[in-house]
Amino acid sequence: MKTLILKKDQIEQAANFIKEGELVSFPTETVYGLGADATNETAVKKVYAAKGRPSDNPLIVTVSSVEMVTKYVDHISDDAQKLIKAFWPGSLTMIFKLKPNVLSKAVTGGLNTAAFRFPQNQLTLDLITKAGVPIVGPSANTSGKPSPTTAQHVYHDLNGKIAAILDDGPTTVGVESTVLDMSVKTPSILRPGAVTKDDIEAVIHQNVIDELHHVGTDQTPKAPGMKYKHYAPNAQVYIVDPEDSWLDVAKWIESHPQPVGVMAFDNVISSIDWPMNAQIVTLGNNSRTASRDLFADLREFDNHPEIKIIFTQGLKPSGIAEAYMNRLNKSAGQMHFKQL
Repeated sequence: MKTLILKKDQIEQAANFIKEGELVSFPTETVYGLGADATNETAVKKVYAAKGRPSDNPLIVTVSSVEMVTKYVDHISDDAQKLIKAFWPGSLTMIFKLKPNVLSKAVTGGLNTAAFRFPQNQLTLDLITKAGVPIVGPSANTSGKPSPTTAQHVYHDLNGKIAAILDDGPTTVGVESTVLDMSVKTPSILRPGAVTKDDIEAVIHQNVIDELHHVGTDQTPKAPGMKYKHYAPNAQVYIVDPEDSWLDVAKWIESHPQPVGVMAFDNVISSIDWPMNAQIVTLGNNSRTASRDLFADLREFDNHPEIKIIFTQGLKPSGIAEAYMNRLNKSAGQMHFKQL
């Protein structure tokens, strides 16, 4: 299969691919998704095959209207309606109980719930509207690798495996949406993102659980990213915690015979006399730029197979930095500089 890269004026072609049961990568404000007709089980199964994704890892259903959600969900509570008003379109995914037999188990992972997302990207909203169906929307990457934030990232991973990529330039948020379980008594964040616990609580005026980011090996996750290894480049990532000394990091690199990757804020980069074998990329100067650039920077090091170790700046997990650290911990497999 030849994978086409389509521009805005070719959206009809992209919609036709969806209608025909083919796969199309689509842009959002967070990362690029891999789209297929969510009502077509054969098309949905192609998503798992293209990504190499475990079949018990449920898919997010991406919509272009609230009305599209009501066709499938059993009930939208008053709190959920408040959140829809506050954050849709945007980087909040919500899990609802489904009406019986409305979506394939290939979408839900066999659960009676599904996650719904209304992204803040007009091109993708137009794509869904023109296709006339909701689309599944996992990240458009090889399963386990850093999520794609440009069309070129998608092409690198999935060229020849999908019909097309709808190119709308780099994403602006850079980490996947917050996933909030609204199918339980107390709303629970299953994956942190740009919409934070404080943001949600300010709208619904009740406590939100924010401790359920992982499940065991014998459990089916209700949201992506809770069970399997994610976001890992070819090199081993080590987190440099806020209390660690970057001077010690530089000394370690200098004593190492091979090139070593460094991902850090601009002020850290400028404050150190780095050894010649340090290969440095910037995370900008705050938690939002770090979240935006994390996956792209990790992917950059995959272009340098001689680099086997990457030291990446850790942050205190508050606000969007919680989402950044959630992804970074998964990328590093919980490995830290102090463990070396």
